[in-house]
Amino acid sequence: MVSPSLEGVFRSLRIYLGPDAPRSAMDALYRRFVEPGDLVFDVGAHVGDRVSSFRRLGARVIAIEPQPLLFSALSHIHGRDPLVEIVDRAVGAEAGTRELFVNTTNPTVSTLSPDFVHQAEGAKGWEGQIWDGQIPIEVVTLDGLIARYGLPSFVKIDVEGYEDAVLHGLSCPLKALSFEFTTIARDVAMACFDRLSSLADYRYNVALGEGQTLVFDRWLSDTEMAGYLSKLPHEANSGDIYAVLEPR
Repeated sequence: MVSPSLEGVFRSLRIYLGPDAPRSAMDALYRRFVEPGDLVFDVGAHVGDRVSSFRRLGARVIAIEPQPLLFSALSHIHGRDPLVEIVDRAVGAEAGTRELFVNTTNPTVSTLSPDFVHQAEGAKGWEGQIWDGQIPIEVVTLDGLIARYGLPSFVKIDVEGYEDAVLHGLSCPLKALSFEFTTIARDVAMACFDRLSSLADYRYNVALGEGQTLVFDRWLSDTEMAGYLSKLPHEANSGDIYAVLEPR
């Protein structure tokens, strides 16, 4: 019998790397931000569907994933690629050790944020989600990763309600990045806007759910994007905010 932990990983592999995964659409979206030879950080790499896209676009990838089984899956898929380095850490506001709240059957929503776990409890659309384990995880910062690997052209952040903490570990502007939002934790997205605005002038767009299409045909200010997010129906659930740098 397959353990619940392995079944959770197999579920992620089927969803994100199976035959119905939107590879072409994903590549078309990331091609806006990633060019051959670029350095990309994938923070919360999970099973590596974004890693695969970045590699198809010719980028060098630093894939950061703290969950041991997902790290193992990434190693099997990308471990022989000399242009992918897989880092078994989480990313946060400061280096150290934190407890990871693990969702065994749905590891894609495991998180370092206890607030996120509380916000999900009883929320519509989150029924049946159980964070049934905790494991200590070593945490690094974006600044630390940049010091080690160099300044990336693009950073993808998907860490289930911990995105603002990740950005608080960054002290220099990035050319472009994305961070996930959820409608149960809109405050996290608002904190991300505040953090980014303290670093530089950014403009924003958004892709909803697992869609790979930007909603707007122009780039919005942080105020405009915050207003859009605040009015999204709860059922929208999640998506990714894209931010591009505009020099002061």
